[in-house]
Amino acid sequence: MGSDPDFAVAARQTGELFARNNITLVYGGAQVGLMGVVADAALAAGGRVVGVTPRGLWADGVDHAGLSELIVADSMHDRKRRMSELADAFVALPGGLGTLDELAEIATWSQLGLHRKPIATLDVNGYWSGLHAFLRTSAKTGLLREQYLDLIMNVTGGPAALLPALRSYVAPPTGKWTGPVTA
Repeated sequence: MGSDPDFAVAARQTGELFARNNITLVYGGAQVGLMGVVADAALAAGGRVVGVTPRGLWADGVDHAGLSELIVADSMHDRKRRMSELADAFVALPGGLGTLDELAEIATWSQLGLHRKPIATLDVNGYWSGLHAFLRTSAKTGLLREQYLDLIMNVTGGPAALLPALRSYVAPPTGKWTGPVTA
């Protein structure tokens, strides 16, 4: 859950927001942590929640038993691919390395032109500000094209600001990737 109680408040409000707006929540499938909070809130508000879990990764009791649908993927890569196919947009709440991994991969897929869907971080109490500072430094030092700075929107106005931000998204030009696509 993290040490900041506002993380759980934002997760709950995000789940409720999605349910009220008839948005299916597609997420990692666990009943623990902030993932569990957002899923429980969406379900309690009458929303549809689809979990995508990797086969055999979690201990018994971690997968959420009360979901609208639980999809079991063959691997973590397959899990991310399946979630990407099911989602119309991507929102990262505060999280750890797994969240960062998923956020970086989906942003890279967008940069390569594999999808044109909005990506946002919900910046609760400045949680994601360091990531966005890193991206600005990457652009300033020539390691990231400036056109990709807006690839991941940083939403600071709480969950209520998410939907307007996602709806206003304009995808930046993609890279000129011409190699085989396996994702």
